Formats: sequence, C-alpha cells, structure tokens
Amino acid sequence: MENLVLYRKYRPRNFSEIVGQEHVVKTLTNALAMNKVAHAYLFCGPRGTGKTTIARLLAKAVNCENRKKDEPCNECSSCLEINNGRALDLIEIDAASNRGIDEIRELRESIRFSPTRLKYKVFIVDEVHMLTRDAFNALLKTLEEPPAHAIFILATTEIHKVPQTIISRCQRFDFHKLTLSKIIQRLKFIAEQEKVKIEQPALELIALNADGALRDAESLLGQVMAMEDKEITLTEAQTILGTTDTKTVAEMVNFLAAKDRTGAIRLVNRLVEEGYDLAQFAKALVNYLRKMMILSSWRVPSEQEKIRELIAPELTDEQFQIILKQGQKLFGGELIKLLKSLIAAEQEIKSAVIPQLPLELVIVEFTEIEKSVQN
Repeated sequence: MENLVLYRKYRPRNFSEIVGQEHVVKTLTNALAMNKVAHAYLFCGPRGTGKTTIARLLAKAVNCENRKKDEPCNECSSCLEINNGRALDLIEIDAASNRGIDEIRELRESIRFSPTRLKYKVFIVDEVHMLTRDAFNALLKTLEEPPAHAIFILATTEIHKVPQTIISRCQRFDFHKLTLSKIIQRLKFIAEQEKVKIEQPALELIALNADGALRDAESLLGQVMAMEDKEITLTEAQTILGTTDTKTVAEMVNFLAAKDRTGAIRLVNRLVEEGYDLAQFAKALVNYLRKMMILSSWRVPSEQEKIRELIAPELTDEQFQIILKQGQKLFGGELIKLLKSLIAAEQEIKSAVIPQLPLELVIVEFTEIEKSVQN
C-alpha cells in the first residue's frame, strides 16, 4: 500500500468520500437507496474528474452483501474482492486498445453467462468513443436487450463521438472540472495524512496546474512530495513542477502592457535559463489574461467582487488590484488578439525546435501591431 501513487492510495472507498460531482453522487445514491439501478450508464466529462472511480464505487455498491442504503460496507467478500482488484465479475475494458468488433463480440459472449460470484456482472468501458462503428453496432444490440444480471458503465472524454443511439439507451451523467477550493482542500487532507507540511501558495500552484482534474492534482502533489522534505515551500514546488508564480506572470503582463519588447523577451529567456516549463508559463499567462478580460468587463466594484469569487478566488487582494490596474492598460480588441496568439503559442511550444520562439513571436508581433497603430 505504501508504494501506491497518491491518487490510487487515496481513491475513495465510499460515495461520501467523493470530492465534487455532487449532482452525480446524489442521483446514484438515491437510485441505490430505492433499489432502482439502471442497466446502462454513460459518464462523460474531462479526464481526472472521477468517472472511473464512481463507476467502480457503483459496481461495488450494487454487489455489496451488507449495503447500508446507499453505501458499500467495504467488509463483505464482494466489497473486498472489488477493493483488491480480484473480482472476476467486474470487467474493465479500455476501448482505446480494445476497440474492434471482435472484442465487443467477446464481451457479448461473456454477458450471456451469469456472474461467477457477485450478484451483477458490471462492465466498465473506458474511453468508449474510441470504438469502431461495427463495435458500436454490436454494443447497441447488447444495450437494447441486456440480461438482468448485467450493468454497463460507459465512460468518455469525448461525448460528441458517441453515437446518439448509444446515448439514448443510457442514463447520462456529465462530470465537471473541480473548483480550485475543492482541489486545495483535498490536497491539504492528503498532505496531512502523509504528515507533510506544504505552504498554502504551493498547494494553490499545484491546484492551478491541475486545471480542474483532481487526479492530475494528486499526481503533481506526489511529484512534489517525492523530494522527502517535510516542509515544502512555494519555491520548491515551482522548481519541481517547472512552473512560475503569479508575480512572474504579472511582470510579463506589465512588459506587454507597456509594449516593452526588450523586457518581455529578456524575461522569457531568463525563464529558459532557470529551467521553467514555457508551455506551463504560456498557460498561466492565458489564465491570467482571461481573468483580466472578464474582470475588466465589469466596472462596478461590487460586481467585480462577485466575478472575482467565481473566476479568481485564489488571487490575494493585492494581486486583484494589480490585475484591475493592468486591465486599464490592455484594451478589449488588443487583449483578445493577445489571448488568441498565446493560446496558439502554448501548443506550438511543445513541438518547437527553439522552445522560446513561439512566445518571442507573440511578443514581437504584439509590440509591432502597437507601433503600426501609432504610425
């Protein structure tokens, strides 16, 4: 157990331990309490938001021998088999690598037989959108006439690629990215369990870089904790993750707002020398400018405060005031052009021969536009 990565070590064993996705948990637990479980579910949403975790919990709950209304007991033989990954009647299929008609035919053959030990045979098909057209047709026939002992849970990150005929035969649940505060709360809990102290700004940095995916946040936390330091600071987290803080991002925005091409290019190359991940920096810059664009759209302070709570809860009062002042220097159309250029640059950095070149091009082009406007 000790060698497990954090997201596996702290994987929820009950619905009450799930972070976020309250709308999904409430509906499923109500169905369990009333014994009205459907034969097919479709979980869709971004990666790392709990689709497979909740699918396994549902599989455990429907098969639990001593279920208390809506929660598995985690003590009976069925629960223990599933917890230990030994349940023959819980079949997990990765459609990314098992996408053909033969695999689905094999699955259909397996469905015909009753469960070996559990009450239900549960089939979890991950990344179901990867199935071929013939495989989808074969799956559809199974979903149309499922045996009473079978439950299907299909999971996907790309719902638009799943045929409507499949969607219409499932109970659909849309998973959402987690809020920053919920991710930080979870990371804090794990750090306490591991007896590691982490500065609040370091936790915020990890949460921001996870982009709403709890699994990614837990993986990043594990990466930071691997240094075996019992007190982790923001600087250490930045060094390990190769990311920069809000102060550096704000510094770059100041250079751009002042059309200081030299200062901006120097900053990019300083980050390269210090070993920072430029794609992460571009991403942080995009996030920062997005907040600026939205906050600048509201001039009334009370309205700005409400929007701040929604899109920028992690900003301190000082950072909030800075972003408002910067928003007065970068105007609507100009800011939108800059955002679009940076979004493209973030993707280009990953394959660029010279990593800093896409950012340098954005800086030169942005300051060049300004000069041509002035002339």
